[in-house]
Amino acid sequence: MCDILHLEWTATPKTPPRPILACSGCGVSRPFRSSGRIRLNANGKRLDAWLIYKCFYCDGTWNRPIFERQNVRAIDPAVLEAMQASTPDFVSRIEFDAQALKARASRIEESDGIDMRRTILRCDADWRRIAITLAQPYPTGLRLDRLLAAELPLSRSRLQVLFETGEIRVAPERKDALKRGIRHGTLITLDLRDEAERIAIGRAAMGG
Repeated sequence: MCDILHLEWTATPKTPPRPILACSGCGVSRPFRSSGRIRLNANGKRLDAWLIYKCFYCDGTWNRPIFERQNVRAIDPAVLEAMQASTPDFVSRIEFDAQALKARASRIEESDGIDMRRTILRCDADWRRIAITLAQPYPTGLRLDRLLAAELPLSRSRLQVLFETGEIRVAPERKDALKRGIRHGTLITLDLRDEAERIAIGRAAMGG
């Protein structure tokens, strides 16, 4: 049926997660931020790599391991070059990897702030359904209901009602889909009965 407005939302976190660590300089636990620099240390044919973090308050440092005692020959030359140059794209992939950071720091802070880019994939003249495909360059801990409530004229309670009545569907399907963190490739379909609500949400979804 030719009745759909299909959008892609690319949600990029504004800031990477920050570890909360015991700072030797401050004497208390403090948030640390990435310096954007990777440090390498060679020991024969073995290589260690760390991303350097700094305390927000005193610039004390913490070395976040990327890998340890890795055989140089086993490292992709392009990866090695990116680490040697501390290229921004490579560093960002490490900075935004919250799961890997959690393995090194018992506490982390994740920001809900995101930059949103909207792309219209399809817009039929007489659209009645709205489909939103989520794209995520980097993971974020933001819940789906919080994202939708922030970007659409819908409260979280209204979102839950529409989800329970089937007017909002989420794929992959889960009973708690709205309460889970957003994921790359998630598809949200809104098939709303109320025409005024549908039009208002469609406009907001497009960024109008």
